[in-house]
Amino acid sequence: MSRGLLMVVSGPSGTGKGTVCGELLAQTPELAYSISATTRKPREGEVDGKNYYFMDKAQFEKMIEEGGFLEYANVYGNYYGTPLGKIEERLAAGEDILLEIDTQGALNVMKKCPDGLFIFLLPPSIGELERRIRGRGSETAESLAKRLGAAKEEIAIGRKYGYVVVNDTVKRAVERIKSIMVAEHCRVDKNYDIFEELEQ
Repeated sequence: MSRGLLMVVSGPSGTGKGTVCGELLAQTPELAYSISATTRKPREGEVDGKNYYFMDKAQFEKMIEEGGFLEYANVYGNYYGTPLGKIEERLAAGEDILLEIDTQGALNVMKKCPDGLFIFLLPPSIGELERRIRGRGSETAESLAKRLGAAKEEIAIGRKYGYVVVNDTVKRAVERIKSIMVAEHCRVDKNYDIFEELEQ
């Protein structure tokens, strides 16, 4: 059995990562979602254990000390991290796993898992990004300016990823990501077992 894909999707705040990843998961039942842990407060409608594992700072820092994260980062004063759990075991069993994480976390995963599939999600424009962030209704003028400034820095980091997808519409973004997944599964280096079987 071929090894599963560790797929990382990230991009600036407000790009629509959550919406795109949610639709991708709905259309791809064989894709497993790795739930991140965070110390930030839940937004309206978010559920512990489904959207994130919500924990306090002391709990999170204890897990850091115990080596319990594949990656973690401090973003806007809150911790975010990927609990290590059974990720390696699931990949070895051929399961594809989706990580929806920020650029700091993704750079750490690139070091530990260079064979991962890294996809950077971009907005169609900075103006559209600002409109989406404002639409949340949870930002002050100060935090909006901070997020937009950080977004421009994160966009530069996107050059380190393997693929880029512009989220002009959710439907098109999901179709592009699904196409990338198919292409990755068809790579020669992920299918040596087929060659070996046919060459015997």
